[in-house]
Amino acid sequence: MKDTDTDTAHALGASRTLWELVARRADLTPDRPVLLQDDRSLTFGALRERAERVAAGLYDMGVRPGTVVAWQLPTRIETALLSFALARLGAVQSPVIPFYRDHEVGFAVRESKAEYFAVPGEWRGFDHTAMARRLGAKGVFEAYDVLPDGDPAVLPGPPSDGTSVRWIYWTSGTTSDPKGVLHTDRSLIAGGSCLAHALRLSADDVGSIAFPYAHIGGPDYLVMLLLYGFPAVMFEHFALPDALEGYRKHGVTVAGGSTAFYSMFLAEQRKRPQERVIPTLRLLAGGGAPKPPEVYHSVVREMGVQLTHGYGMTEVPMITMGAPDDTVENLATTEGRPPEEMEIRIVDGEVRLRGEAVCQGYLDPAQTAEAFDADGFLITGDVGHLTESGHLVLTGRLKDVIIRKGENISAKEIEDLLHRHPAVSDVAVIGLPDAERGERVCAVVEQPPDADALTLPAVTSYLRAAGLSVHKLPEQLEVLDALPRNETLRKVLKYRLRERFSGGAGGAGREDVR
Repeated sequence: MKDTDTDTAHALGASRTLWELVARRADLTPDRPVLLQDDRSLTFGALRERAERVAAGLYDMGVRPGTVVAWQLPTRIETALLSFALARLGAVQSPVIPFYRDHEVGFAVRESKAEYFAVPGEWRGFDHTAMARRLGAKGVFEAYDVLPDGDPAVLPGPPSDGTSVRWIYWTSGTTSDPKGVLHTDRSLIAGGSCLAHALRLSADDVGSIAFPYAHIGGPDYLVMLLLYGFPAVMFEHFALPDALEGYRKHGVTVAGGSTAFYSMFLAEQRKRPQERVIPTLRLLAGGGAPKPPEVYHSVVREMGVQLTHGYGMTEVPMITMGAPDDTVENLATTEGRPPEEMEIRIVDGEVRLRGEAVCQGYLDPAQTAEAFDADGFLITGDVGHLTESGHLVLTGRLKDVIIRKGENISAKEIEDLLHRHPAVSDVAVIGLPDAERGERVCAVVEQPPDADALTLPAVTSYLRAAGLSVHKLPEQLEVLDALPRNETLRKVLKYRLRERFSGGAGGAGREDVR
């Protein structure tokens, strides 16, 4: 990484708004590419020019500063253009993950009071326009290949206030209705800056966006591109091995997304262990889900690249991030360090946060009141601790702590150990209701192809040998072809596993191991 890249990035990070950041980068490097997709590319200069024309088209439709515009669009160059056009206008935008359907979409459109709703038409066999009409959404328009277009001369001046709420993101809503999370341009810039500076990137890198752009990680990533002036490849539909052609064609140097993405790349690497699956790749990076140490070691050993993992959430897009020059121990076992602007406080083992990247709260004022403590720290519900070097170690969620006979058991501790087992490709450990113990420990696993069938005695024997305390050993084992996951960062949906297995033992066994 060149010092000039770093100095420029830090200067750009002081931009008040996202549009100011776009304009300043376009002035610096107008002809460099920013987004690549298939055989298309968009430069930083064209991003500014085309987004202004789209903004003018939206203005002609009636969109004004403060107008709420929801959009449910796939990961495409056009989606980024529409989003930045809305940022140019100072509209309030509410991105919705494209895989969501009537329940989640209806809730988001209704609660945000969206006056316009951009959809892709029929996409991947589903008619989004028909769904929008069915839900009674206002101002429905299609924005896939063709975007609104107009003369930028009609536009008012760009917004100058970066601390007004202009973004409504949605939590996953895995156990209840989603929460509308309120963000500003400055909170998104702060989050993206944390990611960018930690990864030690330069203008010579080529990134990749293989997750839904409507996820909070979308602007996170675009801020990084704008700060350091390098491009990223966009994947409208990510599936391996098909997507590998795009990585190789564009010479991607930085890939990732979350732990599930690391595992998918590893699986492809293992098909041809003597060849680099992506010859130009030097770094895998991501967050959004726990990373077992064994995954880190496998990536470094088998793929020959570095892996840095971070910690973020919809409410705070980037909290900590591992740096490529961290120690092996810190990269394998921690979530990295926070930037100077992020305060982390541990209260009774729980992680609390305060800083510019933290959201302004939720659409529901009652939810906001519950989410922050008296000192203004966001209460995350995550459990962890800080090391002497300032690295954050997460040990699970408060809801992910299993209480068996009054003893707290960390699901993550058991998962990390089971990830080392050769007959386990992925695992989720959950607590299930138990009349005698309060909760019992259940391990739900995926197995690699052709692996011998796992049994509960074999699992408990393995864990005993690994040094796990007897009171933490699983009492139930379930084997699935695939763990249930969400469609964004492929997080395992533990609530579905609890719903499925709370009634009793399944196919692989249950016993009292102590």
